[in-house]
Amino acid sequence: MLLTPDNWQALWLTAQVATLTTLILLLLGTPLAWWLARSRGWLAKPVGALVALPLVLPPSVLGFYLLVGLGPNGPVGSWMVSMGLPTLPFTFTGLVVASVFYSLPFMVQPLLNSMQALGERPLEVAASLRASPLDTFFKVVLPLCRHGIVTGSIMSFAHTVGEFGVVLMVGGNIPGETRVVSVQIFDHVEALEYADAHRLAAVMLVFAFAVLMALQFYNARHARRGQT
Repeated sequence: MLLTPDNWQALWLTAQVATLTTLILLLLGTPLAWWLARSRGWLAKPVGALVALPLVLPPSVLGFYLLVGLGPNGPVGSWMVSMGLPTLPFTFTGLVVASVFYSLPFMVQPLLNSMQALGERPLEVAASLRASPLDTFFKVVLPLCRHGIVTGSIMSFAHTVGEFGVVLMVGGNIPGETRVVSVQIFDHVEALEYADAHRLAAVMLVFAFAVLMALQFYNARHARRGQT
């Protein structure tokens, strides 16, 4: 099964976006999930709803508001223009920013579930040993939430690879810059290049199946360890 140079370029760009998005989500989503798991204030409810919003909001709607907000007339875009910075729409950086927003719940939710399942006992033991909150987080919470971290990372990466509406709205269709796999397949279909579309779609189908199978095996292994 041969892929064209343009298809390989789209695959490589997609892998870059997904990898960078996953790393950023790990840095942002982990403390956010911990705050949501520990917060008892009213603010946690609306923040949790905002985090989960991409799960139910049409991607084109989210992409539209990101495009407006990041554009030269939006609040973020106008600030960047005033600072002499280039705006984010139709750039690789803008593509990553949009992907972070779109895949945020796929990182936060598994982490939140793991952190809520910890209970108070490990934290009480750490406190009795005079561990600082920072030490407790890095040496107790994160190791015990390894399953949520792995699951969130896999799901975030896979979800970013498969996104279409948001990346098309914010990133557009610039070869080598913002044309990811999903957009490339759309271009092939529009041009009636069904053979090329089939080859690239088959690659994505195999990738998605492999990711889900790996996640199934990992979850089963984790469940067996929890029973021993």
